[in-house]
Amino acid sequence: MRGLSGWGNYPVSQAQLLAPRSEAELQELIASNPSVIARGNGRAYGDSAVGVPATLHMRHFDKMISFDAQTGLLVAESGVLLGDIISAFLPRGWFPAVVPGTKFVTLGGAIAADVHGKNHHKDGSFRSCLDWVEVMGPDGTVRRCSPQENTELFNWTAGGMGLTGVILRAAIRLRRVPSAWIRQQTIPAANLEAAIEIFERSAAATYSVAWIDCLSGGGRLGRSLVMLGEHAGLQDLSYDQAARPFAIPRVGSRTVPPVFPSFALNRFSVRAFNAAYFWTGARKAGRQITDFDSYFFPLDALLGWNRIYGRKGFAQFQCVLPLDSARPGLCALLQAISAAGQGSFLAVLKRLGAQDSPFSFPMEGYTLALDFPVNRCSLQLMQDLDRITIAHGGRFYLAKDSRMSRDTLHAADPRAAEFTGMRQLSGLHPSFQSAQSQRLSL
Repeated sequence: MRGLSGWGNYPVSQAQLLAPRSEAELQELIASNPSVIARGNGRAYGDSAVGVPATLHMRHFDKMISFDAQTGLLVAESGVLLGDIISAFLPRGWFPAVVPGTKFVTLGGAIAADVHGKNHHKDGSFRSCLDWVEVMGPDGTVRRCSPQENTELFNWTAGGMGLTGVILRAAIRLRRVPSAWIRQQTIPAANLEAAIEIFERSAAATYSVAWIDCLSGGGRLGRSLVMLGEHAGLQDLSYDQAARPFAIPRVGSRTVPPVFPSFALNRFSVRAFNAAYFWTGARKAGRQITDFDSYFFPLDALLGWNRIYGRKGFAQFQCVLPLDSARPGLCALLQAISAAGQGSFLAVLKRLGAQDSPFSFPMEGYTLALDFPVNRCSLQLMQDLDRITIAHGGRFYLAKDSRMSRDTLHAADPRAAEFTGMRQLSGLHPSFQSAQSQRLSL
């Protein structure tokens, strides 16, 4: 047994970490343990990939099996990182159709969380590029499921947080891209209302995301930097870039020290950072060409950034509010955060498109994500944010959750009861459990 946590380093659970290397060994481990849950690269923020008593570390299932250079269909094992896929296929003109905010997630994790990216308003979540997935059930049987075959299992698995079985392999469709560069446009927004107006009039943009200052108040409440993006064509690049459009200059990564003083992150330092970040971004507003890493995965350049929050770790609050109540709901959330002084310097706003899935997070509206150091005040604040979200018809992202209560989840998302019922009827509940599913009674 060992202390095991998600990326937020909170909560920490005592669990046995098992690392199967074959399907036969995986079958044996499922059969011999009261319950298990699969774990990829440990980038779920909370305890959704922590199995008590047993966690299956799936990184040995890391092979790419086949690729169709005509259609972009990639077949790979679940332990392959999205970063591995990018490294292998971007030089050949292919890029994942949907990526979250980090490339250090596994294919299996992306499916289990049904991750979304900066293009959800146009292209949907990860399931939109998923042709099929193979899942090992509680009896060791491997079933292939797709929109046409074992459809119910497919629908519940995408967004099912690993609670429908262990994902072994999948086929995903990559998209052709003309270069490894992004044509980015940065637009300052004086407040939340201005940011939403920019999102709405920029609906044709392939990618859109906003960094948001969650500690500003009054007429500056929700001031933001909205960043739009398109894959850059050769005509957008300099002569040298166009000559080698998939060659990105290597930039050295920085590493956060193993022990980072938690007192360095407080309302004063965060407020100063947010103000400086906004005005620096506002001065650089306009169009520029940037590399894909800087646009899609800015935090990946800071290795171990989760240690910034100190030994107690951090918790992320991420909700989505439906379109018709997003404006008042976001205002209420930001006002509560500003009043509490528990600001986050990693605050992200995105516009999501319509999606109808059995248990996936996205729905049409706006999603707000914020990180908070774990302490008494921030945990109380997040309970207040829960209530505001529920009052405005919103729901929560399980891949980022580490502290929500069962009652909160079920009040926000009536689909949770149906998901739990499906697991009971299908015989999945005894075999596949995470610390999160136990906490939330899923």
